[in-house]
Amino acid sequence: MMTRLARTLPILDWGRRYQRSTFTNDMIAALIVTIMLIPQSLAYAMLAGLPAEVGLYASVLPLVAYAIFGSSRTLAVGPVAVVSLMTATAVGEIAAQGTNAYLVAATLLALMSGLMLIAMGLFKLGFVANFLSHPVISGFITASGLLIAAGQLKHLLGIQAAGNTLPEIARGVLTNLNAINMPTLVIGLGVLAFLYFVRLKLKALLMGLGLGSRMADVITKAGPVVAVAATILAASVLDLGKEGVALVGAIPQGFPVPGLPAIDFDMVRALAGPALLISLIGFVESVSVAQTLASKRRQRIVPDQELIGLGAANIAAGISAGYPVTGGFARSVVNFDAGAETPAAGIYTAVGIALATLFLTPLLASLPQATLAATIIVAVLSLVDLKAIRRVWAYSRADFSAMAATILGTLFLGVEAGVVIGVLLSLVLHLYRTSRPHMAVVGQVPGTEHFRNIERHQVMTSPQLLSVRVDESLYFANTRYLEDRIAALVAERPNVKHVVLMCSAVNAIDASALESLEEINHRLNDAGITLHLSEVKGPVMDRLKRSSFLEDLTGKVFLSQYEASALLSNGVWPQPQPN
Repeated sequence: MMTRLARTLPILDWGRRYQRSTFTNDMIAALIVTIMLIPQSLAYAMLAGLPAEVGLYASVLPLVAYAIFGSSRTLAVGPVAVVSLMTATAVGEIAAQGTNAYLVAATLLALMSGLMLIAMGLFKLGFVANFLSHPVISGFITASGLLIAAGQLKHLLGIQAAGNTLPEIARGVLTNLNAINMPTLVIGLGVLAFLYFVRLKLKALLMGLGLGSRMADVITKAGPVVAVAATILAASVLDLGKEGVALVGAIPQGFPVPGLPAIDFDMVRALAGPALLISLIGFVESVSVAQTLASKRRQRIVPDQELIGLGAANIAAGISAGYPVTGGFARSVVNFDAGAETPAAGIYTAVGIALATLFLTPLLASLPQATLAATIIVAVLSLVDLKAIRRVWAYSRADFSAMAATILGTLFLGVEAGVVIGVLLSLVLHLYRTSRPHMAVVGQVPGTEHFRNIERHQVMTSPQLLSVRVDESLYFANTRYLEDRIAALVAERPNVKHVVLMCSAVNAIDASALESLEEINHRLNDAGITLHLSEVKGPVMDRLKRSSFLEDLTGKVFLSQYEASALLSNGVWPQPQPN
């Protein structure tokens, strides 16, 4: 009973073994992540089109909820760039930014996403995320990074510009270049330069001066906080608000009373599709990070429990006036590298964010929006992986097509359209590829019991035996190709008396493929040729036994291809085939 409860509530597992040394490591990690998360939360809320404080709200209760239900020891959840962009796109379709309806819709989106994730976890539907292939996800994140960075140019330049796609953003920026606010531009470029220096050079410089690695890491992660403090001071002393510099403005102190957002069923219907998409993409991104980090410590995560953990985090965001959250790559890596050992680090981070929300928000009123824009640009451009595009191009043109379609669709049509196009194209390409499976005529490698493709290796074949290896499961999409290919190979070999289908790569045979095998058996029998199978896998054989196919089969089912060849060739072997 306790074991089952611990699987549902992982906190019962790691919590009972919690030690003082673990507490110390978790607290240090929480300090570093808190320093990193405060400016990020503010920036990502702005990216989502929400008031800055909403980012702080989304960084408190969701972290606690994930710590209770999540299976990863080091995943750090909260607002992330891609989900923030998707939130802005989805909510912007049904409400105007700055309105109460917009805030309600964003909160409702988090609640719906959480319910969907928990339902998927309870029904063990984590496999649905497998339809989002890695090239599609990689392409989507790369395109989203470019789109987000482009969208922040208006804040960096201090101009008005709108748009959800790259052409719209470019048009808005170019038509308003004459309205650039120079103080805003100076702040934005200055913060950009500072943050890139901090990210690329500061840690090595500090360690070169004799500082320890962990302390150097803490100071480096505090870079955005320094930028925030410096620009707040500059804006206050120089009264930059009067110079046209856009400031964050007054932020409410404290927390809203937890409760369900207003439920509008028309809004629910409008947000259902985006909520599902955000849930899937958030889960894929989160579970990928969690698995990578868990493997480094020989730990494991449970994908279905991750769905429940992320679902609980989003429900917590929904009842605390937040917006959708997921596991963030950058902060999770920071949490891991800082030495976090348990999800308690997330709880301590939540406490830190809560204290900042209670006591520091009055200081943020003079924060220039250009500072947050620069923080977003530096964060999201690290997501742009141009090397991945080159790797996929070199490895697989089909996967590159799906990745390219996702990137172009996201940039030119929008985030939801980009993902849908990439997924659909991936499925179409998969169906096309498996509808024409690789089928090799094989022969025996001299002196061995191995059989290889006659076009790639020097092998021995018999004129009265045709051995064909099918390198794909057989299902409705490739049955006609199988029939045509066998017919063509037999027509090329007038002396063939036996055909052996080598099934070592066949993991499944559906009802359509079974009918095709029956038809092939019938046609070959009419031509005086016997059909045999070899190396049929156990589960496939179990299915075949539930039909009449094996009773009607004119030949035999051989345990190995070597056994089939030895019996059916009658020792008639010509010279080895040339390459």
